Amino acid sequence: MFRIRIGVIFLFAFGAALVFFTAPPAGSAQQSAEAGSQAKASSKVTSDASASPTPPQSIPGPKLADFAWLEGRWRGAWGPRVAEQVWMGPKAGMMLGDFRLLENDKVLVVEFFTLVEKSGGINFYFRHFTPELVPWEKSDATLLNLASAELRKLDFENPANGKPKRVLLTKIDADTYTWHSEIIPENGDPQIIEITYHRQPLAAIAPNSSAAAHPKKK
Repeated sequence: MFRIRIGVIFLFAFGAALVFFTAPPAGSAQQSAEAGSQAKASSKVTSDASASPTPPQSIPGPKLADFAWLEGRWRGAWGPRVAEQVWMGPKAGMMLGDFRLLENDKVLVVEFFTLVEKSGGINFYFRHFTPELVPWEKSDATLLNLASAELRKLDFENPANGKPKRVLLTKIDADTYTWHSEIIPENGDPQIIEITYHRQPLAAIAPNSSAAAHPKKK
């Protein structure tokens, strides 16, 4: 489109110059005025075509409050296994969560994780345990840094190794989100784990539980 506009302007200017040189002297002043206006129009078209788009405004860094939608109980299916999560809301710069994976009414693994707000962003820490709380990892907790944050997608990356290398939390709606984990071991094939979690109702408090816990003195 830009080349077409330049071509049209060039032909128009060429025609104006031809009229200027062939027209009688009496109309020369009028032709000069028209040529001047055409030159201004050409300059405006060129300026409009070369104007660069306005750069998008920068988005403020994410805060821990942006993760508050995770608070609550979640449940998802991973093949024949059942995955359960419980998240506590943000407080004192941290969110706390726990996870357990079950198969045939047997606990396979327990996991604790935290989201911690730092000056440079949000850090995601987690460790795995047996049901007896014997840690799987013999070193420090695994750390993932928040690489990018969108309205419905949070992307964490592991700067140290590939266990896991990447974790994505994608919010589908207020009561559904997907957990996507990419594991890249030093030896062996990469593995992708994806679980769709659904929000679960909180356990109902038994009526008169307070009275039962604290019986009235006689």
